[in-house]
Amino acid sequence: MIEITDITAFTSPKPTVLTIGTFDGVHLGHQKIIKKVVEAAHNEQLLSTVFTFFPHPRKIVQHDDQLKLIHTLAEKRQSFTDLGVDLLIIQPFDEAFANLTAEEFVVILVQHLKVKKVIIGYDHRFGKNRTANIDDMRLFGEKYGFEVQEISVQEVDEVSISSTKIREALNKGDVTTAQHYLGAPYVLTGKVVHGLKLGRTLGYPTANIEVAEDYKLIPKDGVYAVYSFINGQKVYGMMSIGQNPTIKGKGASIEVYFFDFKADLYGQQLTIEFIQYLRPEQKFDSVELLKKQLNDDETAARKAIAL
Repeated sequence: MIEITDITAFTSPKPTVLTIGTFDGVHLGHQKIIKKVVEAAHNEQLLSTVFTFFPHPRKIVQHDDQLKLIHTLAEKRQSFTDLGVDLLIIQPFDEAFANLTAEEFVVILVQHLKVKKVIIGYDHRFGKNRTANIDDMRLFGEKYGFEVQEISVQEVDEVSISSTKIREALNKGDVTTAQHYLGAPYVLTGKVVHGLKLGRTLGYPTANIEVAEDYKLIPKDGVYAVYSFINGQKVYGMMSIGQNPTIKGKGASIEVYFFDFKADLYGQQLTIEFIQYLRPEQKFDSVELLKKQLNDDETAARKAIAL
């Protein structure tokens, strides 16, 4: 897959079949659309192309700094690779790009991507202030020589509903529902960093995960059954996300205790995949009560993953 981060500095080597969108989460609804693009491009011997944006347009247009995303750029990139996309445009979304008129945007697509077919939803809006719609795109298609294929109401609604339900589920800790819509486990990726090492004293040495992308949606605070692939080995464990109210001064953390596994993980980049939510975060009156709960958590996690 070819990845481009500025369309104005690129010219496609071949004509393209294109879809446009933010594609946060690249869930099953998105995947159906991408598969249409890949199939159409393959049939016509063109390049399957996804045009997406970063940061999310809402952050620029609506100044929504609270928006959290289901997928990081790296996760999104991997999804498109797995789906067989030939060309990925991750266009920097800034004030200048937001102020392009609809026709200016289309001219860029024609000149730089040699677009022959655009596959978009019936409700797609584009151009400055999102004033243009799919009917305008069809008129531009007639003017500039490309076809417009409409994604059905049902499929567009499926995309919208899925994105909303994934966010709602994760904010409730419901990683099972999120997996249902994503077609794969929800993941967090981060570097293992040094913590207070209190887990060792409790008999539960943990890997502290630091997620670099502050825009990544972190599921609800609580304890989860999880797994990760470490040096090619699938290792199960339990993850705690929260504020650590029992341990004074510890603060917020994401920590994983891996079952039946010992290794120095400091500095490694780990991807943690969620299996099941086990319980909410709790404050305990003593470290001894916390340790007892950790024992119960391990039992529950092992049951969830049938170890």
